[in-house]
Amino acid sequence: MAAVNGEVSFWYAASGLPEAGAGLPGDRDVDVCVVGGGYTGLWTAYYLKKADPSLRIALLERRFCGYGASGRNGGWLYNGFAGRAAFAERYGRPGAAAMQRVMDEAVGEVADVARAERIDADIVHGGVLRVAWSEPQLGRLRTHVAAERAYGEGRVEELTAEQAADRIGVAGVLGGVWSPYGARIQPAKLVRGLARVVRELGVEIHENTAVTAVRPGSGRSRPRAVTPYGTVTADRVLRATEGFTAGLRGERRTWLPMNSAMIATEPLPAEFWARTGWHGREVLGDFAHAHTYAQRTADDRIALGGRGVPYRFGSRTDADGGTQPETVRQLRAMLDRFFPAAAHARIDHAWAGVLGVPRDWCATVELDRGSGLGWAGGYVGSGVATANLAGRTLRDLVLGRDTELTGLPWVGHTVRRWEPEPLRWLGVHALYAAYHAADRQEAAGRSTTSPIARAADRISGRI
Repeated sequence: MAAVNGEVSFWYAASGLPEAGAGLPGDRDVDVCVVGGGYTGLWTAYYLKKADPSLRIALLERRFCGYGASGRNGGWLYNGFAGRAAFAERYGRPGAAAMQRVMDEAVGEVADVARAERIDADIVHGGVLRVAWSEPQLGRLRTHVAAERAYGEGRVEELTAEQAADRIGVAGVLGGVWSPYGARIQPAKLVRGLARVVRELGVEIHENTAVTAVRPGSGRSRPRAVTPYGTVTADRVLRATEGFTAGLRGERRTWLPMNSAMIATEPLPAEFWARTGWHGREVLGDFAHAHTYAQRTADDRIALGGRGVPYRFGSRTDADGGTQPETVRQLRAMLDRFFPAAAHARIDHAWAGVLGVPRDWCATVELDRGSGLGWAGGYVGSGVATANLAGRTLRDLVLGRDTELTGLPWVGHTVRRWEPEPLRWLGVHALYAAYHAADRQEAAGRSTTSPIARAADRISGRI
């Protein structure tokens, strides 16, 4: 049986794709308009409505809530966020430390809300296990451990090869690091459950409603979101479009839509799990430059992802999650590299999605009171918990609250725009060719990190 390719993601395979709700019926006037029905938009609407039930909130979504990265990601609910080192350098270590602390807490916040709102998202608090399977990766692991411990002792546990393999039997593992600030989730269940709760709170959700432009307010005019079916005018218009931001008029170079792809195996037998372990349901990653990430699903599959074709010319996005055969072959090879005992396992599903990448790889939250426009995103693939923090932060900004969250360094952080085409396409493809070449060099026996990768990090702005 051939693997399903696309159909948004494997996470919808059991339930089927949701039917999109009614579109915008015409012009609307509300207090807050949220553009985008993923985690960021839904969390923002949730926390705003909880804080002030009288608010009139409309949420506009191009397809259905959870169509984008929120319904396609690897299911890592963890405390990583894009930009910690840059924030520490630019704004000082205390600000970065405050950001890290609230991100640590965000993992529990998501789980607590899911429990309170009866959202069954297959959440298991197994933590995050990252392994090294080459000497250069082992060096980066130790650098990572030192960096984490600088933000507090006891935050991570460094593991020997034997200790790491006892948790998850990855072939050839040389060492590992485990963090308690992580949980496995079923992404689509979380986003669909959150959409249900937000509707129940009284938020208008208009699906099948593509926003073509977000216009600022000025003078006596208020900001507005423009669609083919009508215009929504509000006191505040909040953009929560992440990897699809480039599709809005004037935003082509704001965040780059980077592709990530995944595969899911058939359910694996008890003998495989007895041999491999993974009984704690940790989310699993490595220290390769082209990072691999994985989880053991609730029905005992391995869902594994990594970079395929990194970027499409002109910031184009995929059609319903379809991915290239060569990407599927690459992910299959990585699955076999990690777990030789799964070498004959059938691949049931392959899919892809886009994540938002700012030019300096730093996530941001902002509300411009002059124009009435706000936004959050640029998570660079670490958005499941970060989107929750963004929603709470946007709540405080919209309500005019001066809180710990509004003082975090990502609030108001400015990022320069990406280069125009064809420089953008050439640059991204050259960088990822360099990262893949570096991984090949290191797998072939280098003892230290490839200089190709170091150069790519400097050019890309990742360091």
